[in-house]
Amino acid sequence: MSGPISGAQASQLILDSVEHMPVERVPLAAAVDKVLAETIIASVSIPPWRSASMDGYAVRAADIATVPCTMRVSGDISAGGVKPPPLVDGTAFRIMTGAPVPAGADTVIRVEDTDNGTHSVEIRDARDSRRNVRPLGEDFRAGDVLLSAGERVGAAALGVLASSGYATVAVHRAPTVAIVASGDELVRADDFAGVMNAERIVSSNSYSLPALVRDAGGLPRDGGITRDDPQALRAAIEEVMACDLLITTGGVSVGERDFTRRVMSELGADIKFWRVRIRPGGPLVFGTLDGLPWIGLPGNPVSAMVTFELFVRPAIRKMLGQSLVFPVPQIVTLDEHVKLGTGLTHYLRVIVHQTDDGLHARLTGSQSSGVLTSMMRANALLIVPEGKRECQPGEQLRALLLRGSMLRCDTFPA
Repeated sequence: MSGPISGAQASQLILDSVEHMPVERVPLAAAVDKVLAETIIASVSIPPWRSASMDGYAVRAADIATVPCTMRVSGDISAGGVKPPPLVDGTAFRIMTGAPVPAGADTVIRVEDTDNGTHSVEIRDARDSRRNVRPLGEDFRAGDVLLSAGERVGAAALGVLASSGYATVAVHRAPTVAIVASGDELVRADDFAGVMNAERIVSSNSYSLPALVRDAGGLPRDGGITRDDPQALRAAIEEVMACDLLITTGGVSVGERDFTRRVMSELGADIKFWRVRIRPGGPLVFGTLDGLPWIGLPGNPVSAMVTFELFVRPAIRKMLGQSLVFPVPQIVTLDEHVKLGTGLTHYLRVIVHQTDDGLHARLTGSQSSGVLTSMMRANALLIVPEGKRECQPGEQLRALLLRGSMLRCDTFPA
């Protein structure tokens, strides 16, 4: 494609070109945040017996119709103990939380409503009549579908999988994502002398992008920082091509020292597009090289991070096996006047905050693509549609909440 395309078109071309990663079987503890490649069927019912949800006494509701009353205690039932005998009418069993409720009992009286007797017990309150007994299979039953292929394994899912006896699970392997930064002016953070002398700048993309890849579920591979030199850039790219996704930053625009597209074309890349009608991040490139997907991000740090969120994170999610790869935009009310210089689709860095009448957004400050602190302060990207050059206070727009940026308050959620 020769001309700029929309963000939606660019995203579709990328997603159409990336594939699910191969499947591997991993120990359950290593499956957190990975995506299942199999459907999980419950092998047992949980709980596997009728169980007590309180410490107390297992009785028949009919035997405590009038309280207070005193009953003989037939024995103790502990969680993990042997199966108890049936309850004899007019008697009670002392029982612990999680322990199996004996046949014939339909009630567990909490210990606070008794005299806590061991050989006999006085029941002082019948408020728990026919309560505190969890039925067999209350959580799930054998044969139930617990999780479907394509679902992410979170902390609660780990507990469910463990409860059903899954010591290992089949998941999609995490993709290795190689990152190559280019620019004569760039150095590492530990090579700061040139920065102090106003001769160099730190390659912040070499730190922020690997963190974003790791956060998205990928395995970052450092391809280093290369000069704005075709031969050096080619060598750096060839060094890391044994990966699942290649990301370059810088050198993708039309400047005299922008060599990345040229080098990739010389290597044989099939370039699908190289400009997108968005800001920041318009000079975005995508292509494939011998089946390896390549996304060329802009060098400006904000542009790199915004285009990562819009295009790279969804691609990694698909590679991980996820079917839903995009965040759900939230409706927010703009708190200030915004005037834009172009009619492109804009993704503005904003702080979204909760008020009594819903979510509100305000800019983080300068929207220059070189102001990385604007991205640091943001918890969302405000979407200003293509063709719209001005937004008024009180106007409602959509915003993408950034992963890891939570809306917070100082009030307990009661």
